[in-house]
Amino acid sequence: MEPLFLYILVLAFPFFVFLSLQILFHEQKSSSILNLPPGRTGWPLLGETLDFLSARRRGHPEKFVLDRITKYSSECFKTSILGQPMAFLCGPSGNKFMFSNENQLIKPWFANSLKKIIPVMEESNTPKVTAVKIVRKLIPQILKPEALQRHVSVMDDITQRHFVSEWEGKDEIVVFPLVRKYTFLLACRVFLSVEDPEVVARLDLFYQVGSGMISIPINFPGTPFNKAIRAMKILRKEFTDIISQRKLDLSMQKATPTQDILSHLLTMFDGDQKHLTSDSDVVADFIIGLLIAGFDGVNSAITFTAKYLAEFPHIYDLVYREQMDIAKSKAPGEPLNWEDIQKMKYSWNVASEVMRLVPPSPGIFREVLHEFMYAGFTIPKGWKLQWSAYTTHLNPEYFPNPDRFDPTRFEGKGPDPYTYVAFGGGTRLCPGRDYARLTILVYMHNMVKRFRWEKLLPNEQVTVALSPHPAKGLPIRLIPHEKNNKQN
Repeated sequence: MEPLFLYILVLAFPFFVFLSLQILFHEQKSSSILNLPPGRTGWPLLGETLDFLSARRRGHPEKFVLDRITKYSSECFKTSILGQPMAFLCGPSGNKFMFSNENQLIKPWFANSLKKIIPVMEESNTPKVTAVKIVRKLIPQILKPEALQRHVSVMDDITQRHFVSEWEGKDEIVVFPLVRKYTFLLACRVFLSVEDPEVVARLDLFYQVGSGMISIPINFPGTPFNKAIRAMKILRKEFTDIISQRKLDLSMQKATPTQDILSHLLTMFDGDQKHLTSDSDVVADFIIGLLIAGFDGVNSAITFTAKYLAEFPHIYDLVYREQMDIAKSKAPGEPLNWEDIQKMKYSWNVASEVMRLVPPSPGIFREVLHEFMYAGFTIPKGWKLQWSAYTTHLNPEYFPNPDRFDPTRFEGKGPDPYTYVAFGGGTRLCPGRDYARLTILVYMHNMVKRFRWEKLLPNEQVTVALSPHPAKGLPIRLIPHEKNNKQN
C-alpha cells in the first residue's frame, strides 16, 4: 500500500506544481488586466483557508487581517478562503460601503456547509422563498426594544435562579460552560416558553449544528458536518412539533400572542399567518438559527466581561456601584424592569469595550452582484467580500491605545461612525442586538451584585469557533460580598 501511495504522489506532484504555476500566472495576468486588489490567493483549491482557520484556532483571528493590511493595503486586499476569491474591505470606508450596498452591489453569502445545514439562511436556496421572506421581515420587529421590554422580569428571574444553582456555595467555577448553559435555557424560555430541565440535554445538538456550520461540507459519518446534519434533523422535528402545538394553542386561546417570541412571530400579522401555518419547518429553521446565533455571541461577550472585570478592579468597582444603586432602589424580591436597564450606562460601556477588543462576530461574508471599483481596484462579479471588525476596532487612528481596556471610549458621542461594528450595520444590522444587550446587562447585574472573583489561569489562551472563548473556559475563584466585607 505504501509503495503505491508514493508512486501516486510522485505522479501527482508535477501536476500539482504545473497547476500552481498556471494559477499563479493567471492570477498575475488577471491582476494586471483588471487591477485587482493586492494580495495572494495561496494554494490551489485551499487558497489561504488554512492560515485563516489557524489564526482562529490560535485565538488571534485579527492577525490574518492585520498582517495583510500591513503588507498589502490599508484599504483593500485579496485572498482566497473556502475555495472562493475574496476581497477584504478595510476601515470605516470599507464598513460603510458594505453596509450601504446590501442587495445593490452585494448580497449575503453563506458557506456551503451552512446553506446545507440551514437552507433558509439564503432565500434562493429554498423552494419556500415566500415564507422565508415573510419570516425574515418579521424577525427584526419581534426583537425590537418595544417587544422585548415585557421579558425583562422573566429574564431576571431565570438569571437569579441560575446564580443560586450554579454559582452560590461554590469556591471555584468555570465561567464559559455555565454561561453557555444559562443562555440556552434563557433563550428557550424567552423564545419558546420551554423550561423543562431536560431541555439542557439538547444543548449538545445545538453546538453540533454550530460546529458544522464552519466545517468542511464532507458528509461522512463522524465528520462535524455529518453530525450537524443529523443534529439539525432532530432539532427541526422537535421544533416543528413545538410550533404546530403552539399554533393549536393560539387558536384555542390556550396561549397568548405576547407570552414569548414564538407566539409574537406567529400572530404578528394576520395577513401572513395563513402562509406561516403551512411552513412550520421554515419557522423552525429560523428559530434554531436565531438561538445558535444569539447564544453563541452572547456567551462570548458575558465570559470576556467576567475576564476583564477580574483584571481591572477599579472598573469592577464602578460597575458594582452602578448596579448596587439600582439594586437598592428595588423593593425586596422586585425584579429588574426596562427602566432599570436604561440606567446601566457605564455597565454597557464596559460590555461595549469588551466587544471592541473581542468581537463576538469577527466579520461577515458577502457576494458581489455586479463588478465595481473600490479604492482604485476592480472587484469582479462573483467574488466574495468580508468586512472585519478588527480593521477599525484595533486601529489607533480610531481607538487610541487600542490594546488598552477603556470603557470611557463610549461616553458622550462615542466612536466615530462605522468604526465600532460589533453588531454589524446597514440592512443586516444584527437583529438580536437588543436581546443581546438585555441578556448581558441582566447577567452583569446579578453577577457583580453577588461576587468578586479572581482568575485562576492568568495567561489563559483564547480560541475561536463561531465566536471567541477562553481555551479552558475561564476558571475563577469566587469571593462572595459577605466574605469580602469580613476580610476588609
